[in-house]
Amino acid sequence: MFEGGYGALSLLPVVIALALAFFTKDAIFSLFMGVLVGVVMLGFEPTWLGPARGLSLLFQEALGNASFIWVASIEVFIGILIAFFLKAGVTSEFARVVSTKIKTRRQAQVMGWLLGIFIFFSDYFSPLFTGTVMRPITDKVKVSREKLAYILDSGSAPVIVLVPFTGWAVYISGLLAKQGGPITTSEEAIQAFVHSIPYNFYAIVTVIMVGLIASGIIPDFGPMKKAEERAMKTGKVLRDGAIPLVGQELERIKPKEGKKANIFLHLVIPVMIVIGIGLGSFIVLKSAKTLEAFITAVLYLIVVLYAQGFFDNIRDLVSTAIDGIKGVLPAILILALAYSINTVTKSLGAQDYIISVTQSWMTPSLLVLLTFIVAALISFFTGTSWGTYAIMIPFVIPLAYNLTNNTLGPLVYATIAAVAGGGVFGDHCSPVSDTTVLSSFGAACDHMDHVTTQLPYAVTAATVAAVLYIIVGVFIV
Repeated sequence: MFEGGYGALSLLPVVIALALAFFTKDAIFSLFMGVLVGVVMLGFEPTWLGPARGLSLLFQEALGNASFIWVASIEVFIGILIAFFLKAGVTSEFARVVSTKIKTRRQAQVMGWLLGIFIFFSDYFSPLFTGTVMRPITDKVKVSREKLAYILDSGSAPVIVLVPFTGWAVYISGLLAKQGGPITTSEEAIQAFVHSIPYNFYAIVTVIMVGLIASGIIPDFGPMKKAEERAMKTGKVLRDGAIPLVGQELERIKPKEGKKANIFLHLVIPVMIVIGIGLGSFIVLKSAKTLEAFITAVLYLIVVLYAQGFFDNIRDLVSTAIDGIKGVLPAILILALAYSINTVTKSLGAQDYIISVTQSWMTPSLLVLLTFIVAALISFFTGTSWGTYAIMIPFVIPLAYNLTNNTLGPLVYATIAAVAGGGVFGDHCSPVSDTTVLSSFGAACDHMDHVTTQLPYAVTAATVAAVLYIIVGVFIV
């Protein structure tokens, strides 16, 4: 790829991606068009292949590396793990056991909140598993599907971005390590992420807020209040005319007939394997072996489920795994395009341009607040937090370094957190976010009903976070 300074035009691929995302509500198409525009701007070999040759070169550069392959592999094994849980029927068995202990609306809602916190290793598995388990229970005690979807969504990305040994943490750290400055290794990047966690106000406020609402300490408000009143008074957990979101690949996976799930063997042990390897390697080696953790859990379930006859044959095993992979393909596509647009903007010199036009007036207090607001808007319009991180980190982290004389400190950590929290905002409530969709699916809720009832809660949490970033900018950094 060719490199050079394009001035304000260096922002054109991102602007086009955002504009298209606003009008089309399709993150994949919008990011791809932004990448294509960037390739045309950078130039390509003068052959009849034209832009196709440019895209080929870009994909080789952006995706043909250990970083992308590693993160994509994590997503693949998460998909397989979800599929095996469904094949074992462990989610329905867990629901049966738990339903004997939960008798009230408050207990059901708090249980859903706690499950989301416990399953912190995947924003895909969390809403799918918790929704499948809790839906029969919340229906029984007349909790609206909209409320369940909100609890599921708030227990996914907002929780996961606060844990330093998840795929999210490693992805953000990988982007940080590419920006130069005082962070030069993956270990240093992980440590910077850990230091940023206390400043991730949006995620922290969201997790606490859903707990307070689930327990009844904070009363429901806005459209959610109407949905809950409907469920309590009429017993209708869905509004009349609602169309519950239904998945396809994961829906095809049915528990093996004649086999009974073992919660300890098929759920507790795999989850403990992921947590144990991820947390243990982070503590001992200062580097979380996230991919290794998921691979080990998948291999364990392959051996156990096959030996116990949950698969008819090898073909059935492979088919189940492939269905799980298909379920996470949209996320992998977004990931690939995020890496690609990151490479394009860097090649166009967008970082240098942003620094040149802001260094004369940008202050620490403005940087943190504006970073959060812009990241929240980008993630909302594109529906992807990871794409937001790929766009924002190359811009704002060099700015933070410039304001701190290339040293690490509260300003850099708060800026990292502002990007992370702002990205979660869109992932948490955008109608085109994969996690929002999965939460609607997990709750069997009408998708737009979920979006409209959750948005006032998300905006409330974002407003509190923005106020806290103002205070941080003025008094701390």
